[in-house]
Amino acid sequence: MRTITETVPLDHLHGWHHDRSTGFIAHESGRFFSVEGLLVERQSPGAAWGQPIINQPETGILGFLVKEFDGILHILMQLKAEPGNRNGLQLSPTVQATKSNYTGIHGGLPVPYLEYFQEPGRRIIADVRQSEQGSRFLRKRNRNMIVETTEPVEARDGFVWLTLGQLHRLLATEDLVNMSTRSVLACLPLGNDAGAAADEGFGTALARSLAADGPALHPLVDVLSWITETRTLSEMRARTVPLDALTDWAFTGGRIRHRAGKHFEVIGVRVEAVGREVGQWWQPMIRAQSTELAALLVTRVRGVLHVLMQLRIEPGLTDTAELAPTVQCTPADCAQLPPEQRPPFLDLVQNAGPADIRFDTTLSDEGGRFYHTGSRHLVVETDWLPEPLEFRWLTPGQLEDLAQHSHYLNMQARSVLACLRSLYDGGDR
Repeated sequence: MRTITETVPLDHLHGWHHDRSTGFIAHESGRFFSVEGLLVERQSPGAAWGQPIINQPETGILGFLVKEFDGILHILMQLKAEPGNRNGLQLSPTVQATKSNYTGIHGGLPVPYLEYFQEPGRRIIADVRQSEQGSRFLRKRNRNMIVETTEPVEARDGFVWLTLGQLHRLLATEDLVNMSTRSVLACLPLGNDAGAAADEGFGTALARSLAADGPALHPLVDVLSWITETRTLSEMRARTVPLDALTDWAFTGGRIRHRAGKHFEVIGVRVEAVGREVGQWWQPMIRAQSTELAALLVTRVRGVLHVLMQLRIEPGLTDTAELAPTVQCTPADCAQLPPEQRPPFLDLVQNAGPADIRFDTTLSDEGGRFYHTGSRHLVVETDWLPEPLEFRWLTPGQLEDLAQHSHYLNMQARSVLACLRSLYDGGDR
């Protein structure tokens, strides 16, 4: 399996055009996705901005097919090369497909193993619609599914059966486990299995919290009320506008970029792929200007691990606000800000010593829409800290419960939560 990607000017993308009636970059078929302008306004003085955003109004499937071999759960993983991957092949879900792909709009080959996620009577372990990045996608959702089979299933070329333990350990390898896999992993219920065995120390606290046998600082009903109230009182307004109306952005040199060189840019790519449903295509992609940060602060309360989560409002989310990591930002964009404007806890996580760091790996964003873009995933253990207004200490068990429902954990939260859960090693399950 091989993918060759070259950057090309946006106005040289075969099959794409700058639609003069809408001001958007769209595919000539009217399908797949479009790049649009978004104008965002908040009640706070000066809290207004414009930006490009991807509008992909369809729900794709991110699915794990799982099966027990000799009593041990295995997951059928796909070695998939996405055009935006920094290192070629990454471990992807069994099925990772947009609706345009799995319904054959592109005219390519059928999606392998799709039938297991569509046949009646399938055994569902998890099935929930989850958001994508709310600052890059406009109300984008994917169906995160985990389906178990008892039938013999051959791993086709480019697929491999891995245990959950193997997959967890591979999360520590830079740019190997892709974002879609991390999203589905966060939706996998560990629950009672996590309390069966654990190492002393950090692993014990994590296992106890996943098994929900320790008290949480906040009852889940209070957490849900806090989220609902924030969503109800939010004054954010977002509306699509022509790309030309974004005064802080320029369409120049065949790309769209921020005039101050911040945030990200929209580029064009031409892709040649071997082993994919389609052998060649063109598309726009988002390329970040620097590595982002998704960091969790964790602490122990009466022996039970708690995670400091922030409730973050983002313009592209379907329901206004979702739980995010303690710190979710682009550090380079914050470097020159005065202390009072820097994200809470940014300095704490960036200055953490090796003895307090539990996980630290840079992992890629989804390579189908993002070009050579990734985030540093960081888990830092700390003493208990007071909660600012937008933050709550929650247990991993509570986060697991919330991950079984739509639109409570944002993509970055699910991604780094999968990394946190990998630190519990109760053996291959």
